[in-house]
Amino acid sequence: MPNMKAAALYRPFVVWTECIIGLAAALLLLSSAPPDPLPPPGKPPIAPVRKVVDDYFGIKVTDPYRYLENLQDQEVQAWLKAQNDFTKATLGRQRARASLLARVKELDESAPGRVGGIRRLPAGPIFYLKALSKESVFKLVMRDHGAGEERVLVDPEGMADGGPPHTIDYYTPSDDGNYVAYGVSPGGSGESVMRILDTPTRQNTAEIIDRAEFGDHIGWRPDGRSFFYNRLQATPTNSPPSEKYLRSRVYLHVVGADPAKDVPAFGFGVSPRVRLEPADIPWIMTAPGSRHVLGIVQHGVQNEVTVYVAPLDSVATPDTPWRKVCDVEDDVTSVALRGDDLYLMTHKNASRFKVIHTRASKPDLGRADVILAPSEAVVTDLAVAHDALYVRIRDGAGGRLLRVPFAAGAKPEPVELPSDTSIGIEPSDPRIPGVVFIGMGWTRAPRVFAYDPRTKRVANLGLLPAGTFDSPPSLEALEVKVRSADGTMIPLSIIHTRGLTLDGSHPTRLYGYGAYGISIDPYYDPKSLAWLERGGVYAVAHVRGGGEYGEDWHQAGRKLTKPNSWRDFIACAEYLIARKFTSPAHLAAEGRSSGGALVGRVITERPDLFGAAILEAGDTDSLRTELMETGPANIPEFGTVKERDGFKALYDMSAYAHVIEGARYPAVMLLTGIKDHNVAPWQPAKMAARLQAATTGGRPVLLRVEYESGHGIASTRKQWQEQLADKLAFLFWQLDPTAPP
Repeated sequence: MPNMKAAALYRPFVVWTECIIGLAAALLLLSSAPPDPLPPPGKPPIAPVRKVVDDYFGIKVTDPYRYLENLQDQEVQAWLKAQNDFTKATLGRQRARASLLARVKELDESAPGRVGGIRRLPAGPIFYLKALSKESVFKLVMRDHGAGEERVLVDPEGMADGGPPHTIDYYTPSDDGNYVAYGVSPGGSGESVMRILDTPTRQNTAEIIDRAEFGDHIGWRPDGRSFFYNRLQATPTNSPPSEKYLRSRVYLHVVGADPAKDVPAFGFGVSPRVRLEPADIPWIMTAPGSRHVLGIVQHGVQNEVTVYVAPLDSVATPDTPWRKVCDVEDDVTSVALRGDDLYLMTHKNASRFKVIHTRASKPDLGRADVILAPSEAVVTDLAVAHDALYVRIRDGAGGRLLRVPFAAGAKPEPVELPSDTSIGIEPSDPRIPGVVFIGMGWTRAPRVFAYDPRTKRVANLGLLPAGTFDSPPSLEALEVKVRSADGTMIPLSIIHTRGLTLDGSHPTRLYGYGAYGISIDPYYDPKSLAWLERGGVYAVAHVRGGGEYGEDWHQAGRKLTKPNSWRDFIACAEYLIARKFTSPAHLAAEGRSSGGALVGRVITERPDLFGAAILEAGDTDSLRTELMETGPANIPEFGTVKERDGFKALYDMSAYAHVIEGARYPAVMLLTGIKDHNVAPWQPAKMAARLQAATTGGRPVLLRVEYESGHGIASTRKQWQEQLADKLAFLFWQLDPTAPP
């Protein structure tokens, strides 16, 4: 699931009918699973069955492991620890695990370092996050434009003080660069505490602001000493988890002042002009040189936002004259502000999106200018620079960058890019010409580029030299399309070493996500060589529910149409088998977060297709999702059990509810972080318990628990290395037990 998008189709089958059909299908598969490798010594601890029966619109659903949701219970804690101990011991016995970890570390540390989160300021410093090859977490550094000494501003390593590792979650410098507001969280929790750094002295100011998890949306004011930020409510210790992200507000903070006295400026219950639902997430956007601010209301995980505008100097006063620019029905998903010019990305009558323009002082979407008309390419991002509007588009598997000058009637100009197949625009500044972007591909590690409109050239920004394994010539990527169950053609990306013999013998990881309209763009990490160089294949199924072909693609895998997502994935698996890249005994399904939910349904619908599966932070018990901390925010994407259609959609999606007693399931490894606030750890725990009790295939079902990590976003380098080594050791053990150690 992301850190905090109406169903297009409805299949008129009642739930009990689907249960009977699913049971019959599963029973037919009991004897068709691939051969089993030898099981590990011993067994994981058995979870007692304590059935709870829920009635949803006359349909009774049994939950045998409801009690595992109580993570504070000592019995549950002991069971989780015993599960993790068993997993660690089992994986530790795999001959290849030690050599895989050594190779993962070698590959990961082969480059001098990695950078990200780049922000430029005019005639001043450039800020970015950087981790050298041996460093476990990113530091915040700065240097003068073009060259100059690199200075470390924030080093989280020094904050641990013998406790869990700390990581930087976000940062935003003031417009003049004299201050930086940044968030740090301990132990991979993502529960950010905000600090303010005085850049010239490299010292923190006195104030500490907790409950500041949405710090990516900090809006500095022109004075350079005050900013708007979102802060969560303070909830009583006995509040249900689903209360955590409700009723948040935007506050105005002045550097050096007591955060307890910060004035609410926007959000739940702040202004009679702006009505918010409890699950709405508000934030305020400022732009250098503009006398306006935008009040953005994000409706949970829904992509379509509500936008208000107000004069900058009126915000945080008793009667700020907020004026609505657009609402959910206007289908606006992204905005950019430059002076009085307001640019909006929308899929209104344009499934693959378009860009329109209006005035912030007098917004009127009915008369808005079309800056970039809809086309076959999908508009994915926009950024305002001093010289032009820059628009990122997705055209097939690759990405392109368009420059749209501000002059009336100007035509979009393509920016000539390096050979990378996808790009990601870094934050831009309306005072600086051109943009910085990340270029990457399926076989090329990310590189940082800057486009200069004066020379019309793209240049490597030179923040880091390339690593030894950043662009291995031994790899190639193949893009194909696969016919799904209903005839829809699904993109499938396949990465492998050159000269691969198609004989069905290759261990293969098939990855999928398929939610929130999020696309999986080409990306390469040198650590993946640890899999590919041993004959492994890596493939990505671009299933419906994602955004690869715009909003229609998203809507075709959402709520009542969600079954398309796992049927698309299954079609891609069948393609890989039919074309002899692999075979069922050598094929693994893999996904994380909402992708874990996807893979859960894939293996419960077609266990015969896979030798193994990895569900990382998987939202597998969908009927209980809205009780999690992020549950209310996810209702727009998945639905609610309080409505009949919502229950049907969530029941269809629930892998946990579709586990069949006596079925021969593939080997499964489930991973969770005990501090995960996006997908509660009890989700993978319950799924593990149910699979362990149900499967008759003789293959292991392992639960891996990381005790100093959450959803993975704030994990350390060491944690990522250990986790990948465990996953690869598990997969080689199950898919290719004859592989050398």
